Amino acid sequence: MSTAPLRYRPHHFLCSLGFEGKGYSDAFTTNMAAIVVGRLRAAEGDQTEIEVVRTTDDICAPCPKRRGTLCTSQDKIDRLDTAHASALELIDGERLTWGAAKSRIRERVKPGDLAQICAGCDWLPLGVCEAALTRLHDEAD
Repeated sequence: MSTAPLRYRPHHFLCSLGFEGKGYSDAFTTNMAAIVVGRLRAAEGDQTEIEVVRTTDDICAPCPKRRGTLCTSQDKIDRLDTAHASALELIDGERLTWGAAKSRIRERVKPGDLAQICAGCDWLPLGVCEAALTRLHDEAD
């Protein structure tokens, strides 16, 4: 297992929680599965360190919408990152484990909050992130 921290933009914390094997391209989906399933959901995944960044990150690497450190939908991505950073109280350069991130999500984002936090996200209407958020809360009960 790699010891380098994952580099995550703020909105990818909730994206990783809801990931169900779909993506923007085969390369994107394969990369995200390697990160989310292969590292975060692995036996020791909760100890995986993540560094918060405000540019393209490890998930963005093979995205067909990536243009250097930006995205073809940069305005929307900036809005999502700002909303997620605020909701999760994430700051650029902060490091936390995936376990700590899940605890923070559980504490600060309730089922039903995603309609506002994730407004404009193409994946929101599919309901996969809302279902994952509900499961995260149910696990804590």
